[in-house]
Amino acid sequence: ALRLAGGRSRCEGRVEIEQAGVWGTGCDDAWDQPDADVGGRQLRCGWAMRVHSGASFGRGSGPILRDEVGCEGHEEHLWDCPAVLEHDCSHKEDAGVVCSEHQEWQLSGGRDGCAGRVEVFFRGTWSTVCDNTWYDLEANVLCRTLGCGELLRRVSFNHTLPGRMLYQCGSLQPSLAHCQWTYNKSAPCHQSRAAGVVCNGTGH
Repeated sequence: ALRLAGGRSRCEGRVEIEQAGVWGTGCDDAWDQPDADVGGRQLRCGWAMRVHSGASFGRGSGPILRDEVGCEGHEEHLWDCPAVLEHDCSHKEDAGVVCSEHQEWQLSGGRDGCAGRVEVFFRGTWSTVCDNTWYDLEANVLCRTLGCGELLRRVSFNHTLPGRMLYQCGSLQPSLAHCQWTYNKSAPCHQSRAAGVVCNGTGH
């Protein structure tokens, strides 16, 4: 099995592999775009947007199960690629990746990082969020995800970025990525404005 750990979603983090019931990590020697692309595709996380080395998602534990991974990019699984099982690595060299299906958010144009227009980084680009289904529930999920406390109020802005995202949360989820989302479908976003929030916390 394969997973990403230490990131903010299941599509970002340190590469961890399970072998014979034990989870271990991969070493960053020769860890590059084709390797990360294969891992991303295997996890249904799209393609690799950022390839990380030097344990940037924290040091893992357990054995180091792959070194000098040499994917060409077309392989179905990470373990279909040639790799060295004998290694000279430590966990400070754990490999990581940020994939295109990972979502991260920021608020822009407000007084600080806890107020402003909602912008989501997804598939390599920043997009705005349509306010058609942007209610207190969705806004509260975002305030909490950003560590900005609770929602004070919802505000509207203009769409000025190329992409549009639409969220619908049925309940208080850990992040908007756990809610239902639709990307770049014009019909539901028609005549929408860009969602914004003011949270009661203060941003850095």
